[in-house]
Amino acid sequence: MNLDTDVWLTFLQDNWIVIAVAILAILLVLKLVKTVLKWVLVAAIVIGIVTYSGITIDDIKEVGSKVSEEAKDQAIKAMAGEASAAVYTANADGSYTITTENLELAGVPNSGEVGVKFRGISLGTWKMEGEVRDFVVKARAAAK
Repeated sequence: MNLDTDVWLTFLQDNWIVIAVAILAILLVLKLVKTVLKWVLVAAIVIGIVTYSGITIDDIKEVGSKVSEEAKDQAIKAMAGEASAAVYTANADGSYTITTENLELAGVPNSGEVGVKFRGISLGTWKMEGEVRDFVVKARAAAK
């Protein structure tokens, strides 16, 4: 997916009538239709415009993977910068939680995996390798 603003501006300039009609149709549907059908119609209009614009499912997946990779990179940078301020908590069930200003890691010792949240958003389960392992080791050592 091309996120270049020039491309989008050209698309808007070339197709402004279609977009204006779609917006008008959405407003009319929202105003006149009072059932669940209105949301189906709104979704159909939006999907039609997105399809007409040339955006494909692969483009959306590509953007999603780029966002995911960027979030992972930011979390790893935060691990490197916030390791000294990490708070290691051993839970009663044998698991542990490590928290910093931006990160929360939760795992079970010797499981090889840890759940990662960055600024409250779950980034999934990561393998205990490289920077993640170093971060956990430093946080555990600082807690002793």
